[in-house]
Amino acid sequence: MSNTDNILRFMFDETDIRGEIVSLQESYRHAVLEHNYPAGVQQLLGEFVAAVVLLSSTLKFAGSVILQARSDGQIPTIMAECSNDFRVRAIAREAEQATATAFNELLKDGTLAITIDPIKGNRYQGIVPLSGNSLAECLAQYFQQSEQLNTFFWLSADNNSASGFMLQELPKSHMTDANARADNWQHVTHLAATITNEELLSLSHEALLYRLYHEDKVRLFEPRDVRFGCSCSEHRTREMIKSIGRQEAKSILADEGVINVLCEFCNHNYQFDSLAIEDIFNEEPPSLH
Repeated sequence: MSNTDNILRFMFDETDIRGEIVSLQESYRHAVLEHNYPAGVQQLLGEFVAAVVLLSSTLKFAGSVILQARSDGQIPTIMAECSNDFRVRAIAREAEQATATAFNELLKDGTLAITIDPIKGNRYQGIVPLSGNSLAECLAQYFQQSEQLNTFFWLSADNNSASGFMLQELPKSHMTDANARADNWQHVTHLAATITNEELLSLSHEALLYRLYHEDKVRLFEPRDVRFGCSCSEHRTREMIKSIGRQEAKSILADEGVINVLCEFCNHNYQFDSLAIEDIFNEEPPSLH
């Protein structure tokens, strides 16, 4: 059975405009639907998942993109993460009682952060206020303010799937005339603005592009599969326990009998008894040669 979760890159020939379309079902189910979020939280987290996959398509190195918002609204913290090989995970914290569906109620007076986290090298983070009426608007504003790049987003999610559509104007290469660049950007975004949520969620990528741009020269690239993937591990969990110190670990053991660490992303439970805890704190640090 072929993977239903994938991202398709496309280019408009003879212009400096690129695009991406992503459709998610299985990865969306693992990342979002299995957590039983309220309806408004589920939909917004689906949009975050689709958006972070679109953003990760620009990575040229091993690492990940983290899209996170903090707010005074009904969702204090919401985040989605995607690696350069399109493994995605997401979480909304302390949002179990959220009743709103409107973006500005769920994320009232918030900030949006995009973090580039390479495996080798330093993190980079850009932060902007959540001043738009949707995540798509806020992302477009982010790229306009932080990167000075015209960018268009359309994001949608329902009870079964999440999808996203992105257009981005690239630095001058094929077309240098400012008026021609502006006309091309207006043309492709005007057509993209006619997309409906139903079309974005139900049409194949090729069918959607044909519906929008059958009179334009659009070059398609090979689609890439997207999968749910959590970066938790026993090693990371052992390091976390080590960081709290032997005395605190022993105190938890005395109260609970074991130490349980539940990953909030994938719900995997790591359990450590007294012997395992002793083993963690008796590990010798690696020797330097």
